[in-house]
Amino acid sequence: MRREANGPDVGERLDPMVWKIAGVVLLGPLMTSLDSTVVNVSLSTLGSELHASLTTIQWVTSGYLLALALMLPLSGWLVDRIGVKRVYLGCFVAFTISSLLCGVATSATGLIGFRVLQGMTGGLIAPMAQMMIARTAGRHVARVMGFMVMPILIGPILGPVVAGAILQHASWRWIFFINLPIGVLATWLAWWILPTDAHETQRRTFDLKGFLLLSPGLVFLLHSTERLSSNPATMRFSVVELLAALCLLAAFVRHGLERGSSALIDVYLFRRRSFSAAAATQFLSNAAIFGGQMMLPLYLLTVRGITPSAVGWVLAPAGFGALFSYPMMGTLTERFGPRAVSASGATLALLGTLPFAFFGVRTIPLPVICVALFVRGLGMGAINIPSIAAAYASIPKQMIPVATTAINILQRLGGPVATMLLAIFLHSRMRGGAAETPHAFAATFTVLCAIHALGVLAALRLPVRRGDGELNPPLEVSPVRSALAK
Repeated sequence: MRREANGPDVGERLDPMVWKIAGVVLLGPLMTSLDSTVVNVSLSTLGSELHASLTTIQWVTSGYLLALALMLPLSGWLVDRIGVKRVYLGCFVAFTISSLLCGVATSATGLIGFRVLQGMTGGLIAPMAQMMIARTAGRHVARVMGFMVMPILIGPILGPVVAGAILQHASWRWIFFINLPIGVLATWLAWWILPTDAHETQRRTFDLKGFLLLSPGLVFLLHSTERLSSNPATMRFSVVELLAALCLLAAFVRHGLERGSSALIDVYLFRRRSFSAAAATQFLSNAAIFGGQMMLPLYLLTVRGITPSAVGWVLAPAGFGALFSYPMMGTLTERFGPRAVSASGATLALLGTLPFAFFGVRTIPLPVICVALFVRGLGMGAINIPSIAAAYASIPKQMIPVATTAINILQRLGGPVATMLLAIFLHSRMRGGAAETPHAFAATFTVLCAIHALGVLAALRLPVRRGDGELNPPLEVSPVRSALAK
């Protein structure tokens, strides 16, 4: 049964069918988030069961992420050629099948290979979900995404619990088999409920040169930054790889300027003030999130001497802060506009990070740390959704696929770049020995605060109101309900 969605929505009321679509598409990011968390927690067990070293089994995670980076630039072109629904269904089916293959793998090499297949498909699921919501929710995209992100946050929370239960009571293979029922259900629901968009496809030639520049550039950049973050002391090869990545990405930018809209990603998108501001906000927000995820546990373990089991409880307020803010983002954005909400969130996140840089890393009371982390989480949860809404409001509807690709690439680059810079800086400041450790952490937290401050400045460039220069009217999904009635 096919369903169509077209025509402008002239009213302010959000069609209930949008919530059904959101409920279906969030299953994809939820499944991939849970899968990644469960696998990361289980790496040591996988290495033991498959008789592989930690260095080898680490590629179960690294291979997935690099395959994701390789395929991500294709998402916009694939949607233009065959439609977001078909791509989404294909990714669901392929991810489910590759999960089955991971579960039946008999060696570390086989498991790594099947995880690469998972990454090639799983990495496209989140952008597809984002595109579908942008197309159907229109001006209400912030409200819908604010609620959509809630179940996705459950993945990192449930992941360690699920992994522990599986490893205690069942074979490690069930780490991957648990994806099968979710994948089958999500595929069926997506085929049945998601609106058909075949009529919106266009014959767009494949930019092979752009792909050969951009995808390897992203892979080299992510791999080199990961190596530099984990072991800054051995940086010679990684620096060469990083320079090669930067050269490839610079060559793609030049290529994109020459080809314009026919390039794999239209770099002229960034000439739009609202879009470039949203992209910068996304990049810096992700940089601040991943930078904090690296620094805060390391600080609690190294400087404060907190046990690993207690670190999770100390960090929990940050997660609660984000969970508290996300549901309000749609309403606040529609009322106050993207600039006010996103900049306020970025400022709160900065205020929640400042105590670690200036109030004495050894002497901050734990209750103050918990309050600061809650404020930081509250702020981080208020940055992304308003800026994404502003980005989509600034472009024509037909540019949503390529815009989503560009935004997702910048999101994914922010984290690795920040962790690399912070790790190198921290390592350089700790050369004086253990006595210098608190000062090194304080100085590195100051750098993290500088990243937060840049995020505030980027958010202040967002439009005052989401409708300022709005080019992308929301889609009416009432025809979908009419089709169901027939």
